[in-house]
Amino acid sequence: MIDVDAFITDGFVRVEEAFPRELAERGREILWRDTGCDAGDRSTWTRPVVRLGDYPQEPFRAAVNTPRLHAAFDTAVGKGAWLPRGSLGTFPVRFPSDEPPGDDGWHIDASFPGDDPSDFMKWRVNLASRGRALLMLFLFSDVGEDDAPTRIRVGSHLDVPPILEPEGDAGLGMLDLAGKAVPASEHRPVAFATGRAGDVYLCHPFLVHAAQPHRGTEVKFMAQPPLLPSGPLPESSPVRAAIQRGLGR
Repeated sequence: MIDVDAFITDGFVRVEEAFPRELAERGREILWRDTGCDAGDRSTWTRPVVRLGDYPQEPFRAAVNTPRLHAAFDTAVGKGAWLPRGSLGTFPVRFPSDEPPGDDGWHIDASFPGDDPSDFMKWRVNLASRGRALLMLFLFSDVGEDDAPTRIRVGSHLDVPPILEPEGDAGLGMLDLAGKAVPASEHRPVAFATGRAGDVYLCHPFLVHAAQPHRGTEVKFMAQPPLLPSGPLPESSPVRAAIQRGLGR
């Protein structure tokens, strides 16, 4: 189970030991190969971030389908209100570097395509959170405060519903929403998504968050997939309850 009150108020919860560390280790072996870098040769770590795609292999499928996580999904979204995943992705693999990563701006992840589905920068978000029940952060390595943990504006998901409500079903494009939600949430305290390999952060889809440069020594492996809804979120869903709270209802 998760702390529903904390999820509604803060916009996220951490599920500790959501999947076994052994799965994280096996997953890292696959990911290291695909980075094109050598884990034992730091001279090959030439980029601040390497983005890897979707992974359906067994360690990743098993990681996202543990009984502990399924119970957490039921609690955060609603039983039967989410679709099971058969894979994990995308992985932004972050390396220690003095070079700016170029992707560390505050934002909200988009949920459904606009006029051009192939152009992700034109994807959209609406008040019903069409196409996304949760943002999830799967830690496949231990992440301390120097290891580029995701930055989270605590409670920022409550600042977003008043921005989206006037936009109707069409919602706003990702860039337009960021242009309004980022300044609206500047007063929020910042938390860091730290933890151990096997921990998972379940985040409200409207949560304002950002990457950051890696100042540590070890490579960070984290997946950030969406949890997809099976249909409109039920009225009893904590995700929907938080949206209503943001609207003052």
